[in-house]
Amino acid sequence: MEWSALFDLSLVPEAALKIGLAGLLGGMVGFEREAHGQAAGFRTYILVSVGCCLIMMLSLHMEALYRHLDSASAVRLDPGRIASYALAGMGFLGAGAIITGKGSVRGLTTAAGMWMITAVGLAVGAGYFIPAILVAIFSLFSLYVLRYIKPLFRRDVYTSLTIISDDVGGQLKRIEKVMEKYPFSTIQFVSFDRKLDQGVITFRISLLSREDVEWRELTHDLTQLPGVREIALDEGTVP
Repeated sequence: MEWSALFDLSLVPEAALKIGLAGLLGGMVGFEREAHGQAAGFRTYILVSVGCCLIMMLSLHMEALYRHLDSASAVRLDPGRIASYALAGMGFLGAGAIITGKGSVRGLTTAAGMWMITAVGLAVGAGYFIPAILVAIFSLFSLYVLRYIKPLFRRDVYTSLTIISDDVGGQLKRIEKVMEKYPFSTIQFVSFDRKLDQGVITFRISLLSREDVEWRELTHDLTQLPGVREIALDEGTVP
């Protein structure tokens, strides 16, 4: 293979279009997941989409490299094999999110980046230099630049609110009335535990909120309710 073929600039327009479109579509879906508080969000989806695009392009490139071989050759190529193994490897990312199941999942973007850079390494090894370079640049852009864009979008936050109160009548309705003052925080589920011998009732409330909710103000209003003894906030489970 000639060195000039390794840096064939005629590949740039088509490769840039495919990689850019894959990143755009992946980012659109990732933005929706990011906005709803999921662990795998904007940048993760971009990395995965761009990595998949490169692997599929590499599969087609490998077929083109050895297309000239006839049936007598010992070389047998399946253009879909590399892509199929890449899709199988995606199970590790999905399993990590499913098993943990909370908004505290960390490292998905790092995992997606390692998976994507594996595709870059495969492409470089196959002499597919231009697309590999474009994907690496696109990925660095998403990791460095989009990091500063994420704070501009408010995410859903799932919180578990625990209120310990004297067993006074109508307390849940009072709590719901306080919550109505904060339109960016809604009650999804309520459970309670009543201790008859102590005259105490514990409310466990699952909340869906936005990141900018003033928890200090909300908890202060709740402490003003009659009979409230203790309030606690914990990270909730992402459905």
